[in-house]
Amino acid sequence: MNKSQLLVLMTPVILFSLTVHEYSHGRMALVLGDDTAKRLGRLTFNPLKHLDLMGVLFFYFLGFGWAKPVPVDWRNFENPRKDMMYVSMAGPISNVVLAFLCSFFIRLFSPIDHPILFPILCFGVYINVALFIFNMLPVYPLDGSSVLKGMVPQEIAHKLSSFDRFGGLMILGVFLLDHFAHTGIIWTVIGFPIIFVVQMLTQESFPLLQQVLMASFN
Repeated sequence: MNKSQLLVLMTPVILFSLTVHEYSHGRMALVLGDDTAKRLGRLTFNPLKHLDLMGVLFFYFLGFGWAKPVPVDWRNFENPRKDMMYVSMAGPISNVVLAFLCSFFIRLFSPIDHPILFPILCFGVYINVALFIFNMLPVYPLDGSSVLKGMVPQEIAHKLSSFDRFGGLMILGVFLLDHFAHTGIIWTVIGFPIIFVVQMLTQESFPLLQQVLMASFN
């Protein structure tokens, strides 16, 4: 299977993984008392509602990306800081669940007998692990930022929030450096954890998964 065909198979996996991630944020927010996502039509499995074109393109060119964030109004929570932590954790945890499911089924299908399903499962493992690790970086507006603030004392969380306005610019700057100057900063930070977790999940199937990923991204 050539690179173009693999990229076609990757597309629904990316859309589904991002959709589940954002839906999980909205569902957890609703459970904790905030119906903002539901009122705005974002509590849905329709991928078009969560699609961020730039985030999807990053998956194709850099191997990780993002979706349009689900709107959450922290004022509707009883304990805003803790509840925002739970809402933020819901998305990455959903990706862990999807990665586990794909890693289970990847052992049941061979690339020879299932030339379409096997690459889909490979992408399912890799993309969801990448989503989990990338989003857990403690930099705003990634989920890890809210998780960190929910775990530390309130005074420290308040100080961390003062740096939020720089987070998006810093991430964009690093992406631009990686793309134009080939610095490899992002991959240096999260590449090893992604490969380690993927290898741990897939074990004996990891060499075959590597072949699929190399044929897709190289």
